[in-house]
Amino acid sequence: MDNLLQELVKLFPQINAYIMTGFLVFCRLLGFFRFAPVFSRKEIPGMVKIAFAILITFVLSPLLSPEQVMESTDSFVLSILLNFVVGAIIGYMARLIVIAVDCGAEMINMQMGLTSATTLDPSSSSQVSILSNIIALMGILIFINIGGIYWLFKAIMRSFDIFPLYAVQIPLAKIANMDLLIKLSSNTLYMGLQIASPVLLATLAQDIILGVISRTAPQVNVFQLSFLFKPVLGAAIMIWILPMLMNVIEQYFISFSNII
Repeated sequence: MDNLLQELVKLFPQINAYIMTGFLVFCRLLGFFRFAPVFSRKEIPGMVKIAFAILITFVLSPLLSPEQVMESTDSFVLSILLNFVVGAIIGYMARLIVIAVDCGAEMINMQMGLTSATTLDPSSSSQVSILSNIIALMGILIFINIGGIYWLFKAIMRSFDIFPLYAVQIPLAKIANMDLLIKLSSNTLYMGLQIASPVLLATLAQDIILGVISRTAPQVNVFQLSFLFKPVLGAAIMIWILPMLMNVIEQYFISFSNII
């Protein structure tokens, strides 16, 4: 395959240079859209993602010096694989920031006893929790509102400087250094606990009160009372802290605006 491409390059050097550049940019964008927040959601049809990637490819390809690709690439198949991997790494690192909100939503959902309150998601053909899905969608809307889409495109543009299209070695120290990965991973759990902490503390206090009641009045069915009080108390706490919760999520996303 490489020999065939080299022969085509000799016949049509300029055209092949632009085609190869566009194809490599398209492969990197596919890997990026596969894992990046907002774009990776299953609600967006696959054809829309591919069409959007093609559109961005036409915009970016002339800006990346296509002539240099043909002169520097040793293996076109290897370049395709490496560009897809680089796009996937950047998209996954950006997704780690949004996963924190999903983690907190799952904690709240489990603590309120609403794990059985699920509905069918037509986009993924699977059962999803209603409350956790609502909080996750709220986090995505906040991410878009504060300019998260711009940060994602800024990250993919910077990736062409860190890892050019014709490179054959991925600079992992620049793309995914250990300090950055540790910070992103640790903040996922920290942010999830911070989002869910009001509901966790309220339900913990309720469990303590119900435990005292069960000791003082054994005839009271505390187990059934917990199923009644937990969703009501959790919903009341969520309504009360919702404005503060939105501010917390927004500040969390802004703190990572220079990292993406």
